[in-house]
Amino acid sequence: MSSREIRDLPDDLERLRQRFERWRATHRAHSRISDSLWAAAAKLAGSYGICRTAKALRVDYYSLKERVEQASAGTPALPQGEFWELPPPSTASLGECIVEWEDAAGSKMRVHLKGFHAPDLAALGRSFWSPTP
Repeated sequence: MSSREIRDLPDDLERLRQRFERWRATHRAHSRISDSLWAAAAKLAGSYGICRTAKALRVDYYSLKERVEQASAGTPALPQGEFWELPPPSTASLGECIVEWEDAAGSKMRVHLKGFHAPDLAALGRSFWSPTP
């Protein structure tokens, strides 16, 4: 970016450019840019455009574009390399029922099931109907 282009930057974009330069002065080359700097860059890109902002801040156009899209979608940018564990599926969708069996000899069994799976019920029925050794 030429010195004239730098002079013509809006004040808030120039302040952010200086923050990026200070950050670069204290970090090794190819270090990851902090989330707070990315968030500020994405916010200003919404006002001044991705291309102009990326050029002023000396950041990758596509990386900035991705951050802008994530910000506009309301989804936070996930830090790279971070693992997010998802909770197991809820058992709320599993059924509840009462099953009663009676065989020809008059034996009866009543079972109240909560949160069961159909294969469990089938196995229980097979064991009730199978002859005892």
